[in-house]
Amino acid sequence: MPISTSDVWPALPQAAWSETCATLQLWMQIVGKIRLALMPAINHTWGVTLYPTVRGFTTSPMPYGTRMLQIDFDFIEHVLVIETNGGARSVIALKPITVSEFYSSVMAELDRLGTPVRIWPTPVEIAQPIPFEQDDTHQAYDAEYAQRFWRVVLQASRVFTIFRARFIGKVSQVHLFWGAMDLACTRFSGRPAPEHPSMAGLPDRVTRDAYSHEVSSCGFWPGAPGMEPIFYSYAYPEPPGYAQAVVGPDEASFSTQLGEFVLPYEAVRNAADPDAALLDFLQSTYEAAANYAKWDRMALEAFATAGNS
Repeated sequence: MPISTSDVWPALPQAAWSETCATLQLWMQIVGKIRLALMPAINHTWGVTLYPTVRGFTTSPMPYGTRMLQIDFDFIEHVLVIETNGGARSVIALKPITVSEFYSSVMAELDRLGTPVRIWPTPVEIAQPIPFEQDDTHQAYDAEYAQRFWRVVLQASRVFTIFRARFIGKVSQVHLFWGAMDLACTRFSGRPAPEHPSMAGLPDRVTRDAYSHEVSSCGFWPGAPGMEPIFYSYAYPEPPGYAQAVVGPDEASFSTQLGEFVLPYEAVRNAADPDAALLDFLQSTYEAAANYAKWDRMALEAFATAGNS
């Protein structure tokens, strides 16, 4: 499918693709859980994330004994590609099929390639989850909107990487967490954090590892029924005064419901300079976290001495 290069930040109204969004999230969880099963445990669950590519999303190479396995979502050709470093390759069409059929096809192709993987077949971070092999409910796939989602994430990743480069302290890659299908990048102050409270849909060991140290984290989330896509930014632990901080651009605000600063995707998309608007949000919300929590900014920021803060 040809893609437009002129519409850099395409429209992504939730109502237009909510069923596809829900189905795609479950498909991505299946692939993400394969990565979880194969990768060594890396702090903050960084070993299980997916990454944007020029065609979609990838697991990147995963060890299978001494062999390497990689799975890619391709939203230009609308296929799932499974490959090994030995040249074996399998392709599954992305089209309106049930989660159970997608799950069965992926597992069958892994078996055929001689790389069988067994996963816990129950979704996470979803209310009333249906095991993958039993889910005949979710089966939507609108190719246009699946592609738009990837294009938005790819552009967000580009801007997030510019923001990430300003920090010389511990900072995550720009990566996609398949549980909620959100792109994220997290900065760390270097100080330990108090034990994180339990979160619905996630084991305590996961959240407490993810938030073992003080963070300022930003991301993009595509939304859900009744909730439009947003950019977000939060601090853990939240320092006193943080929620009342003045941040930019004007469309940004603190959501007491979500406990984080949010900026509607539409505000960025329609801005005169979308990159500048998004960078303003990322920088100003980080500064609110770092200043109110008294981070050692001079030691952590690449451009702090150059007046870039």
